[in-house]
Amino acid sequence: MKKFLDENFLLQTDTAVELYHNHAARLPIIDYHCHLNPQMIAENRRFSDLTEIWLGEDHYKWRAMRANGIPEDYVTGNRPAFEKFEKWAETMPYAMRNPLYHWTHLELSRIFGINKALNPATAREIYDECTAMLQTESFRARSLMMRMNVEVVCTTDDPVDSLAHHRAIAQATDFPVKVLPTWRPDRALMISDPEAYINYISKLEEAAGIAINTFDSLVDALRIRHDYFAAHGCTVSDHGLDTFYAEDYTDSDVRRAFAKLRSGQPVNAREADQLRSALLYEGGRMDAEAGWVQQFHVGPLRNNNTRLYRSFGPDAGCDAILDNNFVVPMNRFLDRLDREGLLAKTILYNLNPRDNELMVASAYNFNDGSVPGKMQYGAGWWFLDQLKGMENQMNCLSALGLLSRFVGMLTDSRSFLSYPRHEYFRRILCNMLGNDVENGELPASELPFISRMAENISYYNAKSYFGW
Repeated sequence: MKKFLDENFLLQTDTAVELYHNHAARLPIIDYHCHLNPQMIAENRRFSDLTEIWLGEDHYKWRAMRANGIPEDYVTGNRPAFEKFEKWAETMPYAMRNPLYHWTHLELSRIFGINKALNPATAREIYDECTAMLQTESFRARSLMMRMNVEVVCTTDDPVDSLAHHRAIAQATDFPVKVLPTWRPDRALMISDPEAYINYISKLEEAAGIAINTFDSLVDALRIRHDYFAAHGCTVSDHGLDTFYAEDYTDSDVRRAFAKLRSGQPVNAREADQLRSALLYEGGRMDAEAGWVQQFHVGPLRNNNTRLYRSFGPDAGCDAILDNNFVVPMNRFLDRLDREGLLAKTILYNLNPRDNELMVASAYNFNDGSVPGKMQYGAGWWFLDQLKGMENQMNCLSALGLLSRFVGMLTDSRSFLSYPRHEYFRRILCNMLGNDVENGELPASELPFISRMAENISYYNAKSYFGW
């Protein structure tokens, strides 16, 4: 019987052990998509207790706690910190075979040096020990990132963000981690609520320093902010979409539709899709002209629980997988940019596992030989960033594309404790490659190349692809 979480955790063969320990394990982390709060990094946040850093914004854990019969007071309510943590510890044994079980114990082991199972009997001891560590300089926000060998982090930022915290971080001479903004213009496309949209346009006007009365001035304002982000080191955009938008439209169509919105009138479904299509296209143009990488996360069905949305707001852990057909507009959108020489390096992520193959097949329609791995099928995301989800993503990429050009894993997390997910991914990757060698599916004579492949997917491909 293997010991839980031992040094060869998830590594089933000698070759897998060799690939992981001698090639992947010690490489730095490039976390090119996350939701860390840059203010916490700028202020070098000292966390008050283990509950704050571990449960504060983790909707993965919240979903599990609710499923285990934990009342909402202990999840997002105002119960004392230890009582909330105690309920998480109570949930932990029931989370066996959920990725949270592995992630929780990897974080305890790799970050806090605690190698015992979390359960009700150990909760008090673990909470007190970790909370005491969090009061020291070695466990403040920046120290945690350095402890985990993080080299680059890309946060997720709205076009109206001042990026003041990013400036402060960049000026810190004792902090070697590069913390860069990511352009996330989702709210510029959220036109279903005219009143909320007009409020957002007002914020965009203030940030860009120009009046936005026409569609053309909206695009001008976004371009001003796009340039501002570029001046602050941004080289990556990101879009959260329910589907792609690629409706036919004319300049007069979108100008007329935006004029209606600007005056507070609702637009019909076709006008809305034409506006979104035009804005998505203009964003792709900006990314290509700036030499950025563009990312598209497709498929969440958000805020399904009205009761929790009204009491807590978004990101309460009540999102699901959207059953949506987006392959036709996705290909039309990418094709238009490609025809016009405006297709930037692109990463596509799906949330519905049934879409794995169609995502790879669609992405590979638009490789043009200019850049190795220009069109990327992104890492297992959200509901798919677990062991089988990662394996399925890499198997689909291997079957229909080039795994060797893959830019690897990201955390997609709001937590400073999530970096062991990179270790989790690297172990799964090395195990897959090692098994292939020992099963005779890959030649042992090619181990030098396979070793470099493990290193590249873990680190070097991303470093080259993003230009860091």
